[in-house]
Amino acid sequence: MALYVKLSRPEDLPQAFAEAWNAHDMDAFAALFHHDASFVNRFGHYVHGIDAIVAMHRPIHETVYRDSSLMNEPLDLVPLGDHAAVMHFWSRLTVGGSHPAGAHMVDTLIQAVLMQREGTWRVQALENVTLADPRTGQAVLRD
Repeated sequence: MALYVKLSRPEDLPQAFAEAWNAHDMDAFAALFHHDASFVNRFGHYVHGIDAIVAMHRPIHETVYRDSSLMNEPLDLVPLGDHAAVMHFWSRLTVGGSHPAGAHMVDTLIQAVLMQREGTWRVQALENVTLADPRTGQAVLRD
């Protein structure tokens, strides 16, 4: 079932992102991005263009993240004029037993640049950063 959410406001992104992720619906996920968007995943892998973004996510949703869920919490929204904004939101990924490391959680901070084109807001650039202890590199969960 495709969700195809149309973002009428930039602040709709965290919920729409989580819904598409949790449905493991790559068409709905793709609909959140402009065709020429860029994405940096939590491991620093950079891709450009909607086809590359989907190609990076489809295999993990079919395998190690097939039983994962995401919960997002908006942090801030900074307008950059009438048709652009930067948004930060916390994201907690809960991974199930299909992951090689077993069930666990990961917290990340997402920064997204959104642009409004043709009346619809979509992501132009997104970067996802894993929260980690700077002394050890060990992933940490935020309080």
